[in-house]
Amino acid sequence: MDRRAQASQKRRRLTAAAARVLHEQGVERTTLADIAHEAGVPVGNVYYYFKTKDELVRAALAEHRAHLDELTAELDRLATPRDRLKALVEAWTAQRETAARHGCPTGTLAVELDKRADGTLDAEAGAVIRRLLDWTAGQFRTWGVPDPDDHALTLIAAYQGMSLLTNALRDPDIMTKEGARLLRWLDSLQVTP
Repeated sequence: MDRRAQASQKRRRLTAAAARVLHEQGVERTTLADIAHEAGVPVGNVYYYFKTKDELVRAALAEHRAHLDELTAELDRLATPRDRLKALVEAWTAQRETAARHGCPTGTLAVELDKRADGTLDAEAGAVIRRLLDWTAGQFRTWGVPDPDDHALTLIAAYQGMSLLTNALRDPDIMTKEGARLLRWLDSLQVTP
């Protein structure tokens, strides 16, 4: 493997590690050394790729965006918008143990970043959530459900709420119960003729 490929691979490991550690520990509690350790690289190497913690946060947000894009691309292979939305809810529910320990990766990061004075990274976290909202609204629109943007907002707000409660109460059953309720809600929706 040439040096450029090794450097790219190391940067990728650092980015993935940043996404995991920031989700688990939060921005304020995470050090560059924590991320280096998780990625299996010397701490000095982190500075070669990322000059500041904010650059690592930005990289973690890019990782969340890439994960979302992979998930929606996979869901887009399903036959109908209803199937796609139900599979999205099932994917959320499958992460109930992680949600109980750490909450929603992007949602918790967005809330934490909103508390900071600079106000730039929180907008980037919001953009990832906006991307999910837009994809979801597109599914409702294709399905023919009236008020697709409102339905998308309801679905994503329900996810963020159940994720927050699952985390706050450390109870994965909340995610299971609320996920089942969302699946019933999706099955009950009527399309416009």
